[in-house]
Amino acid sequence: MKRKMREFKYLDDSVIGALELFEKKKIPVLKKLKFKRPLIIGSGNAVPTEKIIFDDYDAIFADESDYVHKIEKIKAIDGAVLISASGEKHAPIIAKELKRRGLKLILISCNNNASAKKFADNFILFPKNDEIYSYNVSTYLGMILSKTKENPKRIREFLRKSDKKINIGYGKYDSFFILVPNEFGLIKDMFVKKFGELFGARISVRVFTPEQAKHGELIVPYDKELFIGLGYRNKMFGKNRLNVEIPDGADYGFMLCLGYYIIGKIQRQNSNYFGENIERYAKNLPKSFG
Repeated sequence: MKRKMREFKYLDDSVIGALELFEKKKIPVLKKLKFKRPLIIGSGNAVPTEKIIFDDYDAIFADESDYVHKIEKIKAIDGAVLISASGEKHAPIIAKELKRRGLKLILISCNNNASAKKFADNFILFPKNDEIYSYNVSTYLGMILSKTKENPKRIREFLRKSDKKINIGYGKYDSFFILVPNEFGLIKDMFVKKFGELFGARISVRVFTPEQAKHGELIVPYDKELFIGLGYRNKMFGKNRLNVEIPDGADYGFMLCLGYYIIGKIQRQNSNYFGENIERYAKNLPKSFG
């Protein structure tokens, strides 16, 4: 029997769904690591997630490309944490290599049947929604909320009340410049990655803190670029501007939801590049990992 494709949802819908999930589901508490110099590894948007979660540790951060190099060069590494929503793809390859090298491994995942689980010394399971491949909203949001302790209901209510202001005419722009406050700089890569997944080269994005934006990023102007200030009142950069105020106490969970929610609105107002290609991509994905 042919498997029925799940109903297509835009990214902003998945943000609301993830927040509703965490209003009901308990999020695991990440206990303090006992390692003195841990190696924290992730792939894709697990990389900025790991930096957000463990930014108060004297840790070494790595991805699937450089973790072996860092193990070999930094002898003080005494344990590892692997973050992988699926626990598949690169995760079992990395976990097996860590086991071979004798490093204790904590696996953080949203898949209780993850292939990487058999190589882990400790396994932490986070709840998730059944989302379209690569969205990973509920997966990484749950992990971030575990760190920040933010209230998902308050975030959802803010998005609902702000929907009219946020949902402007994005379709007339083909380039976006997102500004985030300096204290939320670690979220930048998550927005860039999500734009790449949804739009490829069709729609461009640049994401900077205000201080970074001062360093030569605006030498070449473009009339079809929209400057979006998330928690930053932009009075300096660009011609076309949208500024979205954030409430007191907002942290990385809020910033992730707000950014993804706006990206979802941009997705709705353009050709559905992602929806037209994701099934083909997902079918061919297993070949990439043998």
